[in-house]
Amino acid sequence: MFFLDDADRRLVKRCRGPHNRLGYAVQLTTVRYVGRFLTDPLDGVPTEVIDCLAEQLGIQDASCLKKYAQREEAHREHAGQIQKIFGLKDFADCEGEFVASLAAHAWNSGDGPTALFQWSVRWLRENDVLLPGVTTLTRLVARERDAATQRLYDILATGPTDEQVRGMESLLEVPPGKKVSE
Repeated sequence: MFFLDDADRRLVKRCRGPHNRLGYAVQLTTVRYVGRFLTDPLDGVPTEVIDCLAEQLGIQDASCLKKYAQREEAHREHAGQIQKIFGLKDFADCEGEFVASLAAHAWNSGDGPTALFQWSVRWLRENDVLLPGVTTLTRLVARERDAATQRLYDILATGPTDEQVRGMESLLEVPPGKKVSE
């Protein structure tokens, strides 16, 4: 996940200064791993990851990354470049399509919340959409699952028609000479 291939190294090389190169590499690899850009690109990234990236880039002192954190414009610029280069879409731009797919999946699958959440993450990643925050996604999954459940309850509450009842009862009739119904 945190391996930089030749194409990645060419992108990183365009940045000036070791702190910007390392910061860009951190952003690039965390968006691949987490599925979204971190608010603070240094917050929560393990030291081992930073050291591994620094080693791949030939940067002797990984602590130079602290300098990257001082210029917020750099992370926004880099995140925008990475998003554009890799065709990553903002969640807000795809929310309608995603919610429609989630609603259909919730209705057709009957999956529980965990499975729906996992399906949602997979759908977003396969469609190159940056993940929203966990609480946002959790709320959407819960809302669409509840809507599918309510729709099912509404259908069941109307009860079968007389014709449907006769059809179901006919399924139970065992023809003469047979041991089971059709």
